[in-house]
Amino acid sequence: MTKHFLAVLALALPVPLAAQAQPEPVDALTAEIQLADADRFVAMFEQTEGRPTAEEVQRLYLDPGSYGVAVFTPYRITSAENLAAAIAADPASYRKAIDVCLPQVRAANGDLRSIYLGLQGALPDANLPQVYVLFGAGNSGGTADLGAQVLGLEVLCGLAEDHGGLRRWLRHFFAHETIHALQQEAGANADDDALLRNVLAEGAADFIARLVTGQEPDEAKAEFGMARETELFARFLADIDIVRDHGENDAGDHATASQAERRWVGNYGTAPDGWPGELGYWLGLRIWEANWNAAEDKRAVLQRMLTLEDPRGVLATWAARSD
Repeated sequence: MTKHFLAVLALALPVPLAAQAQPEPVDALTAEIQLADADRFVAMFEQTEGRPTAEEVQRLYLDPGSYGVAVFTPYRITSAENLAAAIAADPASYRKAIDVCLPQVRAANGDLRSIYLGLQGALPDANLPQVYVLFGAGNSGGTADLGAQVLGLEVLCGLAEDHGGLRRWLRHFFAHETIHALQQEAGANADDDALLRNVLAEGAADFIARLVTGQEPDEAKAEFGMARETELFARFLADIDIVRDHGENDAGDHATASQAERRWVGNYGTAPDGWPGELGYWLGLRIWEANWNAAEDKRAVLQRMLTLEDPRGVLATWAARSD
């Protein structure tokens, strides 16, 4: 797995951008990937011979940016200085993304429409978000906000060894990040069960992505988890309570809670010895899979994946499973 995997998958349901006009919902039949930001980045990159200054990044790329740039700047691009430094540190990854992967993204509108038609069938009342593909600071492959999903091309390109690889990642993220945008719209927020809700939010996105793409999000992670499911869930149940009970207390307790949370999310490169990173994504998918299998009304389960209501009840259904 590449060094980018943590950033590619991690999503913390960001704060809506109240000062920005949200995009209108898109039609699945005519959805198009928005590439104006990517094209503007390419023009800047070529004009500066791959060495833009922070001032040039700000003036030529960020200031004229779309809603997608506004979504992607906090916690990802962060600043013109940070993006200029990222480009200077690894210009080859940006060159590859421009030359190899951007042309493939231009040809991916058919895949986006296919995924959106699948999501529309599963969630007929959903407002499908606008999709922006742009360039970030090498630290995130995707996030979502109200009305939008935003993908960082230089990171996704780093994940793909060939055309099929990039296409697989794009299809997955078209679905996964859409679910996060819909969770935002549904008002799914963190509370004192922060770890459980985080894992359920990511597991829901992966479950629905698998439903509409027909592909396992991460086969190696699923194989690892299935071989150790009982012990992993026992550890997870203990960590849920640690995070809930100690996350807001003194510094020592907060550190304990942070360690418990990072066993499951936000841990690529620092996962427990022998574990794959971000195992909580698979765990959440398994919890939702148990709810799906137990339910007569499958659409009701899909709606719960958006609202994340009653997380303890969702977990209890997993605990009572018969498989």
